Amino acid sequence: MKLKTIEQDGKTYAEVLDGKPVYVDDSGKEVAFDAPGTIATISRLNGEAKTNRERAEAAEKAAKAFEGISDPAAAMKALETIRNLDDKKLIDAGEVEKVKAETIKALEEKYKPTVEKAAALEQQLRAEKIGGSFARSKFIADKLAVPVPMIEATFGKHFDLDGGKIVAKDQNGNAIYSKARPGEVADFDEALETLVEAFPYRDSIMKGLQQSGGGAKPGAGGTGGAKTMTRAEFDAMPMPDRQAKLGEGFTVSE
Repeated sequence: MKLKTIEQDGKTYAEVLDGKPVYVDDSGKEVAFDAPGTIATISRLNGEAKTNRERAEAAEKAAKAFEGISDPAAAMKALETIRNLDDKKLIDAGEVEKVKAETIKALEEKYKPTVEKAAALEQQLRAEKIGGSFARSKFIADKLAVPVPMIEATFGKHFDLDGGKIVAKDQNGNAIYSKARPGEVADFDEALETLVEAFPYRDSIMKGLQQSGGGAKPGAGGTGGAKTMTRAEFDAMPMPDRQAKLGEGFTVSE
């Protein structure tokens, strides 16, 4: 990344946006660099690294107590048998396992409705937070020329919830990080913009970049001109077909 400069009164100055110096990355995109935020993030990551190291050292120390045990499964079974005897149970270890299995099954059946309800609520939360983010996205409203449902159908799989917070992953399953806030995950619109930039049919969904009309010529790479369908045709399709049409470069006309 290179610092963006301006010339004034015969002198060169760094360009500043909201109190932050502006840099230009290799793709030509301008990013306001948040130095205090970056320093804070580095400090936090160093602290996390120290905590992880101390946790690993403690685990290694605890593991030394089990040196010499070549068959952990057999050792655990022996301990379980001893525990049964210590509790003066008049049933052998095999009966204990049977009782445990029956107890677990009964608990699973009892709490199955609660678990299913919790899963349904989690799905509703995901739909509200992620679907709502697509519906409220300023990037979609300002930059994209296709309906929100098509964008969500194509890119929704890249977004998920982690601790109630929306996180995004790229095509390789890696978390998408912010360019303006190094070390921090990108917010929804920045992550979506990153995904759109890597989309092979990007030009067909960006405002001002689509080709239209009967005389449109095929674009570079042999992808062909833009294809359109009516809103009624699009709404009549099941969701997988909508996503497929978007992948083929179709746009929807009102």
